Amino acid sequence: MSKRAVLLVNLGSPASTSVGDVRRYLREFLGDERVLDVPAPLRWLLLEGVILRTRPKKSAHAYASVWKPGGSPLVLTSMSVQKKLSQTLGKDIPVYLAMRYGKPSIPDVLNQMKADGIEQVFLMPQYPHYAMSSWETVVVKVYQDAEKLFPKLKIDLLQPFYQDADYIEALYEVSAPYFSKPHDLLLFSYHGIPERHLRKGDPSKAHCMEVKDCCSHCSPVQSTCYRAQVFATTKALVKRAGITTDKYSVSFQSRLAGEPWLTPFTDKVLEEYPKKGVKNILVMCPAFVSDCLETLEEISVEAKETFMEAGGKEFEQIPCLNDQKPYIDFLAGRVHTWVSGK
Repeated sequence: MSKRAVLLVNLGSPASTSVGDVRRYLREFLGDERVLDVPAPLRWLLLEGVILRTRPKKSAHAYASVWKPGGSPLVLTSMSVQKKLSQTLGKDIPVYLAMRYGKPSIPDVLNQMKADGIEQVFLMPQYPHYAMSSWETVVVKVYQDAEKLFPKLKIDLLQPFYQDADYIEALYEVSAPYFSKPHDLLLFSYHGIPERHLRKGDPSKAHCMEVKDCCSHCSPVQSTCYRAQVFATTKALVKRAGITTDKYSVSFQSRLAGEPWLTPFTDKVLEEYPKKGVKNILVMCPAFVSDCLETLEEISVEAKETFMEAGGKEFEQIPCLNDQKPYIDFLAGRVHTWVSGK
């Protein structure tokens, strides 16, 4: 039997909160053709001529506000997930961890796996939903680097698990204590992407953002449609939790200027809710499995400030799955299915 292993891959973080380290991280992140998907010369011009002139300083300040004594919250949480999953699986299936950007890098981890004699790996991108700028770029990077560094490695792949019943149950178990608290509305805030990415991910070129209410019509193209998948996650979770349609809403956070992104925007709806009598709100971010800058700073700090200044009274962000037992059990369950060949 071949020597098996698991490879978890998450987004990554700067090495530190220094402007220089943040600049290096942003150069790698935004230099990815699946994140800033414009022709290479224009991407270089935007990065070096515009974005990296101003954004690193602002982002460094944001990272500093959430940084922990041991380092990046996302990396530390991912390391804890790795450790707990390893303990659950036992010594026969080692668990490796890499970051798409930053350290530990995918090439470094592949080289370590090669040195350890691994022959078969279960790649588990830490993204529930498909998007070319998240799930896809992880998968492509691992396959490309493995082809160069470790061509004999057999790679099996965890598909996006946005409506896997066990994933929905894990989300419910982690979130249920918060659902029981008094609140006017539960807001699902998902990371935004450009509308153009949906069209690029639609092989038919005739469904996503073309058909009216496209996400409500079942179609094979939804296997690569981020928007349809986040709605599916939402629908499954509210059904499991018994939440009625008038008690929840969906929005999209994080965007760059210059082109249409998924709407409604989280910051805009939070400005409007208090005027409509929504004064006590819960916010959860199921696009992320680990709390990170986008949840700890953008939601728990910036979004909360926006809501409170608009007249809100209570604001609480429901933590991500992180390293909590329901998520570890979900991951372990998928590994056991892989090992059994079912």
